[in-house]
Amino acid sequence: MSKKGKILVAMSGGIDSTVAAVMLKEEGYEVVGITMKTWDYQNSGATKKETGCCSLDSINDARSIAVEHGIHHMILDIRDEFGDYVIDNFVEEYLAGRTPNPCVLCNTHIKWEALLKRANQLDCEFIATGHYAQTRFENGRYVISKGLDEHKDQSYVLWGLTQESLSRTKFPLGGFHKTDIKQMALDWGYQELAKKPESYEICFVPDNDYRSFLKHRVPGLEQSVAGGNFVNTEGKILGKHKGYPFYTIGQRKGLELAFGEPMFVLEIIPETNTVVIGREEQLKKKGMWVRNLNLQKYASLEQALETITKIRYKDPGATAILEQHEDRMKAVFFQDVKGIAPGQSAVFYEGNDVVGGGWIQSSFEI
Repeated sequence: MSKKGKILVAMSGGIDSTVAAVMLKEEGYEVVGITMKTWDYQNSGATKKETGCCSLDSINDARSIAVEHGIHHMILDIRDEFGDYVIDNFVEEYLAGRTPNPCVLCNTHIKWEALLKRANQLDCEFIATGHYAQTRFENGRYVISKGLDEHKDQSYVLWGLTQESLSRTKFPLGGFHKTDIKQMALDWGYQELAKKPESYEICFVPDNDYRSFLKHRVPGLEQSVAGGNFVNTEGKILGKHKGYPFYTIGQRKGLELAFGEPMFVLEIIPETNTVVIGREEQLKKKGMWVRNLNLQKYASLEQALETITKIRYKDPGATAILEQHEDRMKAVFFQDVKGIAPGQSAVFYEGNDVVGGGWIQSSFEI
């Protein structure tokens, strides 16, 4: 047994998880590497070559690096769990007129659950991933804070992790910049790994075309929803669309309508197959309701709290006052916020700390 104990590290074959595993090995942990197979690309209807964390090349890269460093490596097939939960939710959310956030759902309900289950079987005290985030224990709570590299910070996608999960999770890269991680890879002789392009696509939509994925996944969908109405906020019909699931809040391109000024999707009404469009300023809202809360820094909010609230991954965030109403959060922004999309994650920050998050339910004006 190593002096620091046994840790299970998720290894995707990419630079971040590779450096995380080797770093922990050098720190004195007994490292076990695990690569999770979540999806078969041929089932998605994608047309381009299989790439990313589930490709055979990535799995082989992870295994070869593990063997080179004396790390026991295994492959975990979670395709059934992933498909039943993440894929079904992805489709259901679009059919409900919402914009899903599958990476958050996968982290919370699939990957961490699978990692902790296997860690228990292997007598691993901790698990680790290559996410750029930091954790600490303070005032009886485990708290996630932003990674040191603000351009790579991934705390947004980790809001759903429970206190139990956080108590056993380490993020070795949280205190480093991406440039540091690339240099480590180069120092260890992994020139090709350092040059490997990063993927920002949804793993099961490798060509980044969610509309084609929905059509492939739901036979007859395109025909059943075609011909719905574009309307303005007064309900006036402005034209026909291709089906409400194929549009998202804030979308401007692809409307195929000419008005002499840019028009944006403001609202999606699945019950009537209606898409409401309007001018950019009409996208702005004063507040929102957030459901299915998971609070990390505090067990609950007993009084109003001022936070920086993000409504999407790359959102810089906006100042908002939070008020908790049982299992929902009311967020009122200091200034109107554009493009609040039901189904996306809202994440609340106090400084660099994640207070918690939830799923956006609806927006409102005051």
